[in-house]
Amino acid sequence: MKRSFTPIIGMIAGIGLIIYAMSSSGPLAGFFDVPSLIITLLGSFCALMISFPIETMKKIPSLVMKLIIEPDNDRVALIDKIIEITKKSRVQGILSIEGDIKELQYPLLKYGLEMVVDGTDEDTIKELMTVQLEQTENRHSEGQEVFSKWGEYAPAFGMIGTLIGLIAMLGDLQDPSLIGAGMATALLTTLYGSFLANIIFIPLAKNLEMQTGNELKTNEMILEGVLALQRGENPRVIEQKLQSFISQKELKTTKLEDEAVAAVSEK
Repeated sequence: MKRSFTPIIGMIAGIGLIIYAMSSSGPLAGFFDVPSLIITLLGSFCALMISFPIETMKKIPSLVMKLIIEPDNDRVALIDKIIEITKKSRVQGILSIEGDIKELQYPLLKYGLEMVVDGTDEDTIKELMTVQLEQTENRHSEGQEVFSKWGEYAPAFGMIGTLIGLIAMLGDLQDPSLIGAGMATALLTTLYGSFLANIIFIPLAKNLEMQTGNELKTNEMILEGVLALQRGENPRVIEQKLQSFISQKELKTTKLEDEAVAAVSEK
């Protein structure tokens, strides 16, 4: 796991800019209304409770934490590890990698290599690992859907709150001087809905989507590596196959690091 504070910094900066714009237009107290906040935030949350089972709702805090704590996704180091295991199995036999499997951090790689050691055929390995891939994708997409839907519901409930405010205001027009203040209060729920959706919920959904995409790409690379090892392919060929899953920038950075380490070693 690695920590990334960029999403939090972006969120805080965005909120700060909006608050600054509000304060430039007048006292911040004029932008605060408890009933409007209740309708927008709690109302949209109630809609989520109707849309998703309670077990999914319980995952919301852990999903938010993924903004800071991202899974380790160093594909270059993973390729090196797969090639190391491949070379060892080629020289010492497939049973020699049992100890290495226990030390691996990637569950899918452990799962696949255990089947290779057990002598499972290629088609079965591919089928079972593909099922694991699909389960991972479904599990992650569920979290994305929660925040994506919350981003849809919040503006909708903001509009509901605005309509409620307008109805209440139009129902009592005895004092025309109060129309401006009433209109401003009614529009606050629309502001809250757009604010919550575009600075919190939708960006959260997008962040989770990107993390899922990266993890699925890593798992597809693991699947290819395990199947190549099971077929007994040459480690160099396997390495070239797996490098197609990473960018040229990552490869170039790795080569520069290796050259720097080699230069230090020579000294």
